[in-house]
Amino acid sequence: MQLHITNGDSVANKLRQGAVQGEVMAWREIYSVGPVFRDMAAKDHREIRARDLERRLGIPQEEYLKIEEQERLLRNLEKYEEIVLWFEYDLFDQTMLCYLLHSLASQALGHTKVSLLCIGDYPGVEPFYGLGQLTAEQLKALAGTWQPVGERELALGSRMWEAYTSPLPEEHVRFLQEDTSALPFAKPAFEAHLSRIPSVTNGLGVIEQTTLATITDKEYGPHALFAEAGDKLHMLGMGDLEFWQHLKKMSMEPYPLLNIQGLEASPDYRSAVRSFADCRITLTALGRKVLAGEADYLSLKGIDEWYGGLHLIGRSIPWRWDPGRNELSRSGPDVSR
Repeated sequence: MQLHITNGDSVANKLRQGAVQGEVMAWREIYSVGPVFRDMAAKDHREIRARDLERRLGIPQEEYLKIEEQERLLRNLEKYEEIVLWFEYDLFDQTMLCYLLHSLASQALGHTKVSLLCIGDYPGVEPFYGLGQLTAEQLKALAGTWQPVGERELALGSRMWEAYTSPLPEEHVRFLQEDTSALPFAKPAFEAHLSRIPSVTNGLGVIEQTTLATITDKEYGPHALFAEAGDKLHMLGMGDLEFWQHLKKMSMEPYPLLNIQGLEASPDYRSAVRSFADCRITLTALGRKVLAGEADYLSLKGIDEWYGGLHLIGRSIPWRWDPGRNELSRSGPDVSR
């Protein structure tokens, strides 16, 4: 019997329409958001993460903690002849994939085979953002094209997870210097991860920078802004709820970068907030100044944010992202933890 593990419910539901044989499970996580740890199965780590995601995205803690069920299944795979992993190229998927490979690498799988289908494009679908775009028939056409996962893939996936969850910036830097050819999308996804860190240019990460650069002197509704900025940020695989929270943070006093007219509340996992769609978003004077490189936002606002296992705090951080060199550069005293 096969077990197909997908990157979400949309793809899982389509596979269940007859695209594949065997069982299908959607892996429900979002490792690209909030604190992550090498051992995600540890109860205290799950609880820390549950509290953060409730505060950040409105996901009820009790809802998030249901992941214990999928963790139990992941530790009991002996009954399956083959595990097939369905993923794509972006940070959302690559962090999920490397977590699963890390977990599988630590198990004695016996006769159970592991296979991987991981794509960055699909004929006739342009632009390609992910498997969720494909119809059940298109997914069926991919069935059987997966490749066997061997020691190299398991080792690299495990190494990527260890680097991604490390609290040490040096470990994140070191991963980009390693051979990642066994998983072709690992390096660009990891670069996308690090690009979220405040830059040497103006103290903005790539999400904030792209949002301001998209708006410039125009006015946007939130959905139009997400469509345009999200397209430019496709390597992150960012969902709308995550983007709404970034908009909220960017509009908060002190030192707001955005003015959101008509904002009553930001949508989250529990609340749709119908009036949110009618909001109008423009840059503040500070937003224009930071976008022009005339002010450093990190020095003004400071930071308290998680990027994988990195927890960056304060107005001066030890490393910043250099978009010109596509790498982290040292800057200031070490205040990460």
